Amino acid sequence: MAGSTGARLPLQGGLPPGEALTGAVREIACDESGFSGTNLLDPATPVIVHASVDLSRDEAAALIGTLRSGFRFSPDEVKSRQFLRRREAAEAVEWFLSALRGRAHVHLVDKEFFLATRVVDLLLAEPSYAAGTRLAGDRRPAAAALHRAGRAAGPGWPVFLAAVVEMLRTKRRDRADDRSVARFFAARDALRRHVDDTQAGAVLDALDPARVAAVQARLYAGDRTIPPPLEPLLPALAETVLHWSGGRWRVLVIHDEQSALTEDRL
Repeated sequence: MAGSTGARLPLQGGLPPGEALTGAVREIACDESGFSGTNLLDPATPVIVHASVDLSRDEAAALIGTLRSGFRFSPDEVKSRQFLRRREAAEAVEWFLSALRGRAHVHLVDKEFFLATRVVDLLLAEPSYAAGTRLAGDRRPAAAALHRAGRAAGPGWPVFLAAVVEMLRTKRRDRADDRSVARFFAARDALRRHVDDTQAGAVLDALDPARVAAVQARLYAGDRTIPPPLEPLLPALAETVLHWSGGRWRVLVIHDEQSALTEDRL
């Protein structure tokens, strides 16, 4: 709450644009499922789903009203889990998807692959907010090769990913006794012995302890030019905006509040 006015201030960055929007503008509403903070290796949520629609309020209300007309749903919210359990769900889903064709977009982020992009984009290249999106597509084949070869390598892969997360997590850590970089390279060496793919092997071989330690030091120092390394919601939002812009539209985003979407990052 703001002072005694009773007006609630946005906790993150959710302020409307200060100037009037002109030209071709598309307004989208977004939500996500599977966001687990920096716990990217939770087996219960292996992917993040970032969904968006460009429906007007009236169009959205009409769609939900039609759905409710044949089901007994809560008057406040339609839960997909509840909806899909109904015997009539298949017919309703077919109608719903048909009604949304061309008006909705779903972007999936595989969290293991996201971590593979972090290894390539943050530790081998200059970190940027384009990392993990099509704007840095030239590095995607290397990340894909690492992900593919890692999954085929056996138990060394999840150990390596856990070491990546530990090394890049900057909160709640005793930095005076931080050996996470050394543990990361021990996991890299163990994984490397089981990787035969030439491109993936080159990625692992190119990792340099001094460079990796320098990136970690920049993260510890709060370098704002480096995107938060364990926040896949940011490239997911960027990809969503790129989808709807089509190179022609300005995109106005309405999003539920998320700790990852701070004003600086937006």
